[in-house]
Amino acid sequence: MDSESESRLYIGNLDHRVTESNLIKMFTPFGKIVSEDFLWHTQGPKRGVPRGYAFIQFCTNKEAKEAKINMNGRMACGRPLVVRFASEKNIREVKNPTIGASCSSNYSTNRVKTIAAIKSKLRSLEEEENKNSKKPKNS
Repeated sequence: MDSESESRLYIGNLDHRVTESNLIKMFTPFGKIVSEDFLWHTQGPKRGVPRGYAFIQFCTNKEAKEAKINMNGRMACGRPLVVRFASEKNIREVKNPTIGASCSSNYSTNRVKTIAAIKSKLRSLEEEENKNSKKPKNS
C-alpha cells in the first residue's frame, strides 16, 4: 500500500445533503476505499450537521489520482466538488499567496466601513429621537 498522504484525498465543498453513503458510492468506481472520514459538527447549534468536507483513503496512489482527476469539479447536489490530495495546500495559497491577504484586507476595510455607516445611522436616529422628545407637546 502507498503511503497514506499519497493515497488520501480531501473532498470539499460538500452540500449538507451529501451523505457518507453517497460519498462512498461516488468514489468506489475508482478503487478500493481503505478508510473514509466524514466530518460532522460535534458541538454548538450545528451539532450533527455535516462540516462540508471529508477524507477518503484509497488503497493505492494510482486509484486516488484517478479519483481526483475524475471527481474534482464534478457536480454533487448542485455544487462542484473540490478534490485534492490531503497533503496538498490550498491551490489558491500556493499559486498566489497575496490573494488571501488582499481578500482579507478588503474584507476588513469593507467591514470597517459598514460598521462606521451603522454607527452613523444610529447617531442620526438618536439625534432625531432627541429632537422629537424636546418638542413641546400641544394639548
